[in-house]
Amino acid sequence: MTTHAAKAGVEVAPVTGYTGAEITGVDLAGPLDDEAVAVIRAALLRWKVVFFRDQRIDHAAHVALARRFGEPVVLRSRGKASPGDFPEVETTADRLELAGRYGMDHQEWLERRRHTLSRGWHCDHGARVDPPAATILRAETVPPYGGDTTWSNLAAAYAGLSAPVREFADRLRAEHRLGVGYQPRPGRDAYVQHLQDHQVATVHPVVRVHPETGERLLFVNGYYVEQILEVSRAESRLLLELFVEQVTRPEYTVRFRWEPGSVAFWDNRATIHLAPGDTGHLDSPRIMHRVMLAGDVPVGPDGRPSEPICGAPLVS
Repeated sequence: MTTHAAKAGVEVAPVTGYTGAEITGVDLAGPLDDEAVAVIRAALLRWKVVFFRDQRIDHAAHVALARRFGEPVVLRSRGKASPGDFPEVETTADRLELAGRYGMDHQEWLERRRHTLSRGWHCDHGARVDPPAATILRAETVPPYGGDTTWSNLAAAYAGLSAPVREFADRLRAEHRLGVGYQPRPGRDAYVQHLQDHQVATVHPVVRVHPETGERLLFVNGYYVEQILEVSRAESRLLLELFVEQVTRPEYTVRFRWEPGSVAFWDNRATIHLAPGDTGHLDSPRIMHRVMLAGDVPVGPDGRPSEPICGAPLVS
C-alpha cells in the first residue's frame, strides 16, 4: 500500500505495521527538490526508517544528500577504510576493520561485549550527550546472503506500555556508558585500555521527547545502558530487563535485506538497531558507508536535558 504519492513522483510504501517504509521514484544521486525532501522527511518521522533501492551514489552525493536534511557529523576518529577526502563519511569494511581488533578475532570481541542476547541493540553514539539525529547508511558490497539489519520503533514501544508503567518511566533517568558489560581478557586487555582512554558516559532520560514530533520515546537499549538511577542495582536490573524486552518486541521491528546500492535512512532519536551477526563465517566482504546528522541533547517529559558524565560531545 502506498501512503503518499507526491507530485514529483516520490512514493512511500510502509513495510510493517509500525516501522519502516520503502521509498521509490527518487534518484538520490541527483539534487532533490524541496517537495521530494519534504516527502522523505515526513516518511522518516512517521515510519522512523526509510529504505531506497538501486541507488548509485558516491561519497560526494552521499554527503550532499545528508546536507539536505541536516548538518553531517565529522568524527574525531574513523576506521582505516574510511575515505580521507570525505571526513563526513565513515566506512565499515568488516574483514578490514574487525580482524585482529584489540588482539582478538571478531567473534571473541563480540562474545566479550555481548553479555546478554539484547546487547547488540543500540542507537548510534548513544553514550554521547548529543547522539546523532539521524543516520544514512549505504551498501557498496554485501554477501550473497545474510547481513540484514533490524530496527525497532521506540515511539511504538513507549505507547505499548501500560499507562501506569509509562507514568513511572517518565520520571526515570539512566546512565549510558561505552563498554557496558564487557568481560575483560586475562592479563592486559587492549580494549579495556581503549575504554579507559576514551570513556564516554551520559545520564539520559529513560523517556525522551522527540524534538520534532513531540512523541515520547522509550530511550533504552542493551548496548549502552549501565543503570537506572535512584533505584537499587537489583531494581535497575529488573527494570532494564522489562524496558529492553519492550523495545525489542518483534512487532515493533523491521528487518532489511541489503543489496549493493541500497540506502537506509533512520531517525536515530526514535529507533534502535541491531547490526548483523551472521556474516563472520562467510567468505564475503560487507562494505558499508555511513553519514550521520548532528543531533540535539535529549530532553525528558519533565523538561530536564541529558547531563554528560565524561567524554566530549559528538559535535563540539
